[in-house]
Amino acid sequence: MEMFHDSRLMQCRSPIGAVTQGSEVRLRLYIFGFASGVKLRIWNGGEKLIQMNDLGLGEYEAVIQVPQHPCLVWYDFQADDERGHRLYYGNARDRMGGTGAHYQDLPPSFQITVYDPAFSPPEYLRKGVMYQIFPDRFHRSRMPESVIRERILHENWYEEPLITADLRSGDNWALDFYGGNLDGIREKLPYLQELGVTILYLNPIFRARSNHRYDTGDYLQVDPLLGDEASLQHLCAEADKRGIRVMLDGVFSHTGEDSRYFNKYGNYPTLGAYQSKGSPYYSWYQFTSFPDRYASWWGIPTLPEVNKENESYREFILGNDGVARHWLKEGVSGWRLDVTDELPMGFLRGLRAAVRKERNDAALLGEVWEDASNKVSYGAMRSYVLGDTLDSVMNYPLREVLIQFLTHEVPAAKVVRVIRSLQENYPAPFFYSLMNLMGSHDRARILNVLAKREYGDLPISQRRGLRMDKANREAAKQRMEKMLAAIIALPGMPSIYYGDEAGMEGAADPFCRGPFPWGREDEEVLDMVRKAIRLRHERPVLQTGFLELSYEGEDTLVIHRGARNGLDVFGARLDDAPYSLRITRDSRRF
Repeated sequence: MEMFHDSRLMQCRSPIGAVTQGSEVRLRLYIFGFASGVKLRIWNGGEKLIQMNDLGLGEYEAVIQVPQHPCLVWYDFQADDERGHRLYYGNARDRMGGTGAHYQDLPPSFQITVYDPAFSPPEYLRKGVMYQIFPDRFHRSRMPESVIRERILHENWYEEPLITADLRSGDNWALDFYGGNLDGIREKLPYLQELGVTILYLNPIFRARSNHRYDTGDYLQVDPLLGDEASLQHLCAEADKRGIRVMLDGVFSHTGEDSRYFNKYGNYPTLGAYQSKGSPYYSWYQFTSFPDRYASWWGIPTLPEVNKENESYREFILGNDGVARHWLKEGVSGWRLDVTDELPMGFLRGLRAAVRKERNDAALLGEVWEDASNKVSYGAMRSYVLGDTLDSVMNYPLREVLIQFLTHEVPAAKVVRVIRSLQENYPAPFFYSLMNLMGSHDRARILNVLAKREYGDLPISQRRGLRMDKANREAAKQRMEKMLAAIIALPGMPSIYYGDEAGMEGAADPFCRGPFPWGREDEEVLDMVRKAIRLRHERPVLQTGFLELSYEGEDTLVIHRGARNGLDVFGARLDDAPYSLRITRDSRRF
């Protein structure tokens, strides 16, 4: 007996992909050979077996109604053969949908995403182009000054970042500063506008000890090296005049030990949790032996973890006068959330409600590295795509598979499979709002990655200042052009990490965070990026058109975008011609 079901074929599942709550879904299973007791197994908290209708000629059907609330529904099939042996049919072995597989025991199930029909991420996400800035390294309007002794200030803007062990954290030392600031970003708004940027995503800007500022010292104060609240207001106002929105990085899973809330070193006037159990912030943290043993992010003692269930902390972040709403009042348009899977779902729902009360077009973008519809974190499955938490996420699965394809690690078929899986599991409003990134502050520069020159085989002390030879750099640039063409052509928001458009190189942190090479840009790369972004803006079909994918052999990916009956995915009229792109990878293997 052979069974067949493909979750991406209309004759097997209708409608295909995510559905709104309360929808009917028709499921069909095809069986070749004798079968009896053909059942559909549905589960969503509880299990339900449904006898499938025999339509004749080996075709079986069941029509289900999904719940009236956002959730994930799972299904698979079972049938008995002529000997009475029970066989099961479920999701493919990689659990990425499409054609399923036979199993002897209960199989991995196919997924149906059920989402809120009112879910509507801000339109500027799917129609926009994002630019990520590491604030200390983009541009400075003046030479910085600091009274903190342990900091090193680079007078020479073009120096390489320093590398020194941090005895406090056991991690990389991050106390050398270039003095990039908010006024410096504002001065470069004409450059960003000309590049075609519509959304600026800024890595943390709040007062902190380190140059990356993920060790928040004060959520309600702009770091003095970057400017002040007026600087941020001015930046947002000037950016808005140019059609550019500003999004901040929200680090709400932990603070810095050197903060007004923990205050381990007494550098703040407040009574911190480390200093006294009588501190108003004591209940925010989780001490196992006061004061020196406490929960911290990934065991890094400089980053004490906060209890996101604590009512006082929630009010501080989510309340009417809380952090999330405060900075929206000052002109920012939304938040990118650091380590989203470490924030409780209730916290995220409260955050969404808070920001939407302040601005009905405020965006929440999450850092999730896997499929965001069924992410398992800390033993629980979390779905961020249902319309009650995030508007979208950083599209790391796409980034990884495009890199693997261009560097000959996977064939074109795998790229198609990954994208189709996300398309199937994500509601269209979520899928079309994805942050399609090439580079980021967490990875080596994209040119290095594409040339396999990340220098991971060298001690970190030997990676400073390394540059590729001409042949490897040229090959990497050609691959970058192809990767850029792909993210421009696919649904979602293309995102450029500052300096990638200038041809910057660098190994992983801290060398991926070097200063922008003003006046020393690779004009060839810069022109490539400008043209690609211009195409994105000029072709509405690339923003909201339907997506079709295919491949030719192992080396060619084909992307097609177009209207259906003159309409786009969201039912709006789309007066734009179809667009097709063939990406054939090079034959070079590094």
